[in-house]
Amino acid sequence: MDGLKIDEPRHPPAEAAGDFTLAEDPWALFAAWMEEARLSEPEDHNAMALATAGSDGLPDVRMILMKGLDPRGIVFYTNVDSAKGQELAQNPQAAIVLHWKSLRRQIRARGPVSRVTAEEADAYFESRRRESRLGAIASRQSRPLVDRATLMAEVEALAARYENGPVPRPENWTGFRIAPVQIEFWQNGDFRLHDRVRFTRAGAGWDRARLYP
Repeated sequence: MDGLKIDEPRHPPAEAAGDFTLAEDPWALFAAWMEEARLSEPEDHNAMALATAGSDGLPDVRMILMKGLDPRGIVFYTNVDSAKGQELAQNPQAAIVLHWKSLRRQIRARGPVSRVTAEEADAYFESRRRESRLGAIASRQSRPLVDRATLMAEVEALAARYENGPVPRPENWTGFRIAPVQIEFWQNGDFRLHDRVRFTRAGAGWDRARLYP
């Protein structure tokens, strides 16, 4: 199946119909649910909670945006010197959850994490708004900041520096890909009798199991 580019519009998928717990391909189901969310959610349908843990084992979680989805995994981008970047360097595993309250659905996944290629990171960085590229260079993500004026002054200085040329991707900014070993789809049911199906990686394929609520 082709990769789903999160920010591109698509037509409603036929896969959305029927009993999702009978689906055979978790990636097709994932893409179908993402598309339904894109059509129904007013903002940031690709927002997801990302959980990581460093060498101390203490979990950490934050909301970020998914920027890629295909059978290779789930992609997001960040500064590698950020808290999550440092935790992933110490413990390259992560878990995510996407929750759509209006659709009464959620998707959970977890697995090992690796960096995307430099070519992928360059292509995505170039696709961002110029202001966002400048911000990525200016931000010393997760480090103490005296005040907002300091940050904005750095952004303005960079804007002047790159006024007549491209804004290059900084070496400490790249993408990460989660290669799930488990993906779970959850749909709200009346009286807490929810529908759940979990796909677990089994060699080149997946084992599917329906779960109690």
